[in-house]
Amino acid sequence: MAENAKQNLQSSAIIGKLFDLSDRRVQQLAKEGILPTASTRPYKFDLLPTVKAYIKYLSDKANGKEVKNADTVQAEADKLRAEADLKQSKAKIAEMQLKELEGKMHRSEDVEAVMNDLVYTVRSMIMALPGRLAMDVVQADTANEASAIIRAECHKILNELAGYQYDPEVYQRRVRDREGWGDVLTDEADD
Repeated sequence: MAENAKQNLQSSAIIGKLFDLSDRRVQQLAKEGILPTASTRPYKFDLLPTVKAYIKYLSDKANGKEVKNADTVQAEADKLRAEADLKQSKAKIAEMQLKELEGKMHRSEDVEAVMNDLVYTVRSMIMALPGRLAMDVVQADTANEASAIIRAECHKILNELAGYQYDPEVYQRRVRDREGWGDVLTDEADD
């Protein structure tokens, strides 16, 4: 009881007026452990320790020694983790771009485009067969002779396809075109 007599208990409204803060901000500082409270329902503050605590808080804040609560520490840890993840993702992207530029890796859309070109080439060869073979097959005396002529042309097409080889320059050209480097490289070659 003697200790309570020494206390000068004030409400959060009075403390707010003293520090030029809202009642809500005073209560928030109390919840964060910055201002010591004598009671929480309703908030009551012992004037002298509260003033000292608030001065220390402002001094620490001004000197960069702000006391951090658990939420602030967690938020900073989350921010650091997010920044590290972002940097790691950017590094992976840069690594994949380098592999692409070196020709060690190709984008799926480039592979699809090259394969589509090959399919269209094969299609055009097959579609040209009737026109190329019509006169030769008409002049054949037997069905076996006509079959042999058709088979020979099919083998020519298959041999052409068997000779198809991976050409890294095709992919490099696609990368340069996509990145807009085709014109730059042409200008450099002219210099």
